Amino acid sequence: MERMNEPRWLDETELRAWSGFLETSDLLHRMVEQQLREVGGVTTVQYDILHRLNESPEKRLCMTDLAERLVSSRSGITYQVAQLEKAGLLRREDAPDDERRVLAAITEEGRRVLERTAPGHVEAVRAGLLDALTPEQTAQLAAIMDAARTHLRGAVRLHPPRRARSR
Repeated sequence: MERMNEPRWLDETELRAWSGFLETSDLLHRMVEQQLREVGGVTTVQYDILHRLNESPEKRLCMTDLAERLVSSRSGITYQVAQLEKAGLLRREDAPDDERRVLAAITEEGRRVLERTAPGHVEAVRAGLLDALTPEQTAQLAAIMDAARTHLRGAVRLHPPRRARSR
């Protein structure tokens, strides 16, 4: 009989899945990061920011939306955007409809970095993960990641509530 406060320990298969996920994720991240730094001079996070801006209809996004999509803190995104702005890969703009919002917009130089790095990025993802899987396994992995993402997006608070300022 289980004790009421006893943790639900991972069984052997669950532990293998969790450990495998962590190690594979770390190895793939290092492989992709190395390729992006060598070819484009950007980190994985910076590439993801540029990619998301480039894929948005107006080639710009509100900083808060960008942080949410990248599952990052506002301060983390602000730091990365500042680095990309210094490099001339994006610019910050005031939102035309709300002066409290700041938009990040990709520049032509940012688009050139994407064009230069995207082929190698895709090849690193294929070589590091997808080529090791059958099409059926890839479909299973996609379904698993969709389910996990949906579950976590509903369960994890991405940004703590703002504290009321005292006067």
